[in-house]
Amino acid sequence: MRVQGWLFLACGLFFAGVDVAYWFWTKAATGHGEPVGTTAMAISVGFAFMVGYYLMFTARRIGAQPEDNKQADISEGAGEIGFFSPSSWWPLFLCLAAAFAFAGFVVGFWMFLIGLFLVIMAMIGFVFQYYRGHFSH
Repeated sequence: MRVQGWLFLACGLFFAGVDVAYWFWTKAATGHGEPVGTTAMAISVGFAFMVGYYLMFTARRIGAQPEDNKQADISEGAGEIGFFSPSSWWPLFLCLAAAFAFAGFVVGFWMFLIGLFLVIMAMIGFVFQYYRGHFSH
């Protein structure tokens, strides 16, 4: 994981350099910097640093992995990777509830409140889906 963390941190530095160059370039071309593209690239810098920090923090916590060893064989990374949901309807319900809530911005505040309630209920269902029923432990 350490290699992936450094890769994301390097991408963040690259995005930061491109962001600064883009701002200067648009400032020279238009007389003022273009705020939308500059902001979008700044958000990309933040996301890359956030993921890189998380991967580096996790690598420090769980120790060296087979992908960190340059002499490792592919078979060293074999085994259980983690738990993946076999099937879940909750992401669909959450997206539909979010779409309903966003449509509430256009239609009316009452619809947004109903959509917000539906989003909260779908999030609760999504988070606690393995505490009830067939997949509960």
